[in-house]
Amino acid sequence: MTKDEEHTEKWKITRCLSGYPWNRLKWFNYEDLVRLMYRPTDPSSLGVIRFLFGFLMLTDLPEERAGAFIDLRWGNPRDCHFPLFPFMTNPGYSVISLVYLALCISSCGIMLGYKFKSSAIIFAMSYWYLFLLDKSFWNNHSYLFGIVSILLVGSSANHYFSVDAMLDPSIRNADVPYWNYFILKYQFFLLYFLAGLKKMDFEWLEGYSMVNLGTHWVFSPFRIVLTSDQIDYLIVHWFGFLLDLTVGFWMLIEYTRPVAMVFCASFHLMNSRLFSIGMFPYVCLATMPLFCEENWPKKIISFFARRESIPDEKRRNSKSENKRFKPKLKHKLVVAWLLCHCGLQGFLPYSHFITKGYNNWTDGLYGYSWDMMVHSWNTVHVVIKLVDNVTGKEQFIDNDAYTVTDRWNKHADMCVQYAQCLKRNLENANNTEANQLEGSSSKFPNVSIYIDVWCSMNKRFQQRMFDPTYDLLKANWSPFRPVEWLMPILSEYNDFRRTMNEITEHVYSWSNKSDVLFIADFPGLHLENFIDDNLENITLTVLEGEVVFEIEDHDSFQSLGIKLGKGESVPVDTGVFHKVHVISETPSCYMYTFSRKESEEQPDNPVVAKGAMHSPFPLVENFGERGNRIVAMWKHIRNGIFDILFGIPYEI
Repeated sequence: MTKDEEHTEKWKITRCLSGYPWNRLKWFNYEDLVRLMYRPTDPSSLGVIRFLFGFLMLTDLPEERAGAFIDLRWGNPRDCHFPLFPFMTNPGYSVISLVYLALCISSCGIMLGYKFKSSAIIFAMSYWYLFLLDKSFWNNHSYLFGIVSILLVGSSANHYFSVDAMLDPSIRNADVPYWNYFILKYQFFLLYFLAGLKKMDFEWLEGYSMVNLGTHWVFSPFRIVLTSDQIDYLIVHWFGFLLDLTVGFWMLIEYTRPVAMVFCASFHLMNSRLFSIGMFPYVCLATMPLFCEENWPKKIISFFARRESIPDEKRRNSKSENKRFKPKLKHKLVVAWLLCHCGLQGFLPYSHFITKGYNNWTDGLYGYSWDMMVHSWNTVHVVIKLVDNVTGKEQFIDNDAYTVTDRWNKHADMCVQYAQCLKRNLENANNTEANQLEGSSSKFPNVSIYIDVWCSMNKRFQQRMFDPTYDLLKANWSPFRPVEWLMPILSEYNDFRRTMNEITEHVYSWSNKSDVLFIADFPGLHLENFIDDNLENITLTVLEGEVVFEIEDHDSFQSLGIKLGKGESVPVDTGVFHKVHVISETPSCYMYTFSRKESEEQPDNPVVAKGAMHSPFPLVENFGERGNRIVAMWKHIRNGIFDILFGIPYEI
């Protein structure tokens, strides 16, 4: 190989990471880095990705952004919301409808590349306003969409395949700075890589995070050689971990990119069938070309047009590099901002040692952590108790009251916000509602609010998450201090999960109606439970520790207590309350075994059953329902306009 050939090969290898021969950066020089970031680059890939992103955001608005349900989410002024900042409040149905109008218009502007800068700014501001207004709807990908919208604001994504380019010849097909690609590529590389790092967790690698996915039709080819449990463990957990951790690197390298993109595309398509996660898989599919050469759309066009691709990018880039671009202060500041963004995005998923108030059994709010699917939750019991401190009268509140989401009850900060919302509703109610507690001493009673949340994380015992004796209206909460009423997860019983699996399989073998529920509780506390008549053959069995089973004797009007140790059981009657007190010095574990009277078929896959898509054709399933949601969203927008402009209120 000649020296020229060696140089060419070296240039190709180094260029596959950024399109720039890194061997020219012999020592770190900030001006050289600025020159790299401002290297003229073909705009065609960025233009196509801009179009696809705008289209998918427009599609996303009536669905995961809930534009079709503005009345349900924002229409009732008494509903509780969970803003990140306390000063943010629900502005009302009409104002929110106009926010959705701004999102619709601006996403169309992004898609078409018309008034692109203004459209991107309006979309980003409107999107982040809705995002910050209620964190109970946060998802990792919701955060990602907002970040991408901000990054597009500073880009020149309208230089190709846009109305702006048609109207302005000066930007038509004009080069864009390489940083336009770099920052988006970096953001999506982090999406994969950090998701892989987060999966380097015992819970994920041991197969406890996701269950019952192996029965889904997308894994049918694997079931020829693997069982459903093996698919869950090997394909879902281990292959998912390895793919997330490495696929970003493989797509950066020119020689491995084609195979990596096949695996990555298959991964996203499978996720779109397995989970109801909106446009996230499609946005990932649409942005995969970021890792390809920037002029790939022109190459495709030239292939079908049977003519050479113009202009010759290599010749143009070589010529541009030889011009010795001299960075100005503006260019240096832009690159400094890019570096700050890169550092911030790498730091935020691990910043939970600062924002301790948002931590519970897992670290951080579910938004920017990238711990996608690492933690699965199963909540079976939520009790909200309101106590009149004057009379001692207790009242239990439906945990679905004043809210359309149930995610709040597993986050301490949102539990506090919910309690404050309940208190406000009580204070603002009319005299009849305000005195719904018998014996209330005033219109604004002196009350306390307690919450008792029972849930299981990653197939553990059901256990309480918060101290049920802690008054949330007096909560000493801060974003920077640990939650003082959070109960620790009973990690000492982690190894019991294998035994629980064996017991579950044994109980399921009794009949197709038999089931089991595993519970663990702390010393000195008790579970008060009521079992309805739909169940039969109910037995409580102690697995570890000691408990007292207490039930009221209706004949003597006294409570009868039965002490139970490890391995002992007691039958449980339906239609009456009973209590299970933990009297051992360590947490106790017990289980309920029972049968269902009703012959309702239970879904084989409860994870998939919650709205997952079963059609093999992405974006085509429930096409009629999607159309109805679009119509519903525009009706809400029309109602908001009529209310604000003409004073015609909409009756919720």
